[in-house]
Amino acid sequence: MEKQNKIPVVSKQILLPFILITSLFALWGFANDITNPMVSAFKKILELNNTQASWVQMAFYGGYFTMALPAAMFIKKYTYKKGIILGLILYAVGALLFYPAAAYEEFGFFLAALYILTFGLAFLETTANPFVLSMGHEKTATRRLNLAQAFNPIGALTGLFVAQTFILGSLQSDNVDAQGNAIYDTLSETAKTAVRTSDLMVVRNPYVLLGLFVLFMLVLIALVKMPEKKEEGGGSVASAIKRLFKRKKFVEGVFAQMFYVGAQIMCWTYIYQYAETLGIDNQSAVTYAYWALGIFLVGRWIGTYLLKFVSSGKLLMYFAIGAMAFTLGTIFIEGMTGLYSLVGISFCMSLMFPTIYGIALEGVGEDAKFGAAFLVMAIVGGAVMPWAQGAILDIGGSGYADVHILGVPEVNFSFALPFVCFLVVAIYGMRTYRIHNK
Repeated sequence: MEKQNKIPVVSKQILLPFILITSLFALWGFANDITNPMVSAFKKILELNNTQASWVQMAFYGGYFTMALPAAMFIKKYTYKKGIILGLILYAVGALLFYPAAAYEEFGFFLAALYILTFGLAFLETTANPFVLSMGHEKTATRRLNLAQAFNPIGALTGLFVAQTFILGSLQSDNVDAQGNAIYDTLSETAKTAVRTSDLMVVRNPYVLLGLFVLFMLVLIALVKMPEKKEEGGGSVASAIKRLFKRKKFVEGVFAQMFYVGAQIMCWTYIYQYAETLGIDNQSAVTYAYWALGIFLVGRWIGTYLLKFVSSGKLLMYFAIGAMAFTLGTIFIEGMTGLYSLVGISFCMSLMFPTIYGIALEGVGEDAKFGAAFLVMAIVGGAVMPWAQGAILDIGGSGYADVHILGVPEVNFSFALPFVCFLVVAIYGMRTYRIHNK
């Protein structure tokens, strides 16, 4: 262990490129967490049910699944840097499409814009994660990726701040009267149309500004020389995929990542609905999302440090067991304590994505580019599982506590899905240190 501690996580020679690539982790964190509250926002503005509103996440994370493998094929043919540039272009285009989407006032147009935006995020994640892993010695690769990923929640916190301050706080469709009833529901169709137009422009503006900032980052990264060369050889795409799927640790890692991302997005998307059953409006509920991301950030730094002393598989298992315990509190403890338990899950989630990623790609060599693609495709869990949770919420109607299941409101019971996901992650961590790394 002392020998590993002497190996630098990032050498001074590539510090600037590492910083620039690490900034991308914050950039896609911003997109993720400005979008999570939009499930609830679009539900109210466009008068959707929970299942329909969950299509926001279906479109957002479905883009990852669609574009991850093409992104890997692109960077195999060209370079990591060109993959990042193309990713930033797609990211900017998707964000800027919010302008015409708001003009047409069509939910499908917004979904298409999010879908294209995440084409760009798929390129960025497929490229940046293995790029960071390659920026130094393999013994410090998982620590290096955890370090880079630690900046992801900084971007996420910024996205939440923008969502709370410039979107949720300005939506007229979220206003309530003195008795707590939604004023929007009582308006005439003409008045509703005016509010809908105004609110969709409120949603539009931050995304358009984000698109312009992404174009600025594109120019900056294009001007900096990156420490890479075009890949030589390595065989065909089919042979690389065949080699990867012979590795049980990799295959199990893809499934573990799919379940982890599904759990993360469910916990961060439906915190607003959980809070609403306690009489907390969406704008105020962002405060609890802040706390969740804050302890997520703290947990990632602590987890990165602990990886110096505890094997990655064992630490992953411990954090997953902790997440399962907090999830049980979320399900069965009603009131504010249940909400605090939901917030606490984020500390345990902090380690999971980069650690599963690093474990799954250990020893795959040049096949890491395609391995990264499948791990990014696993983000589709964030599309499918929130949709399934939304379907649970619609069991008794469009509310969140229409029926009780196992003695708790449906919104509480719906977190049984994240519990199952964390169980899968715990099993992967256990198998990693007991079997795969023997």
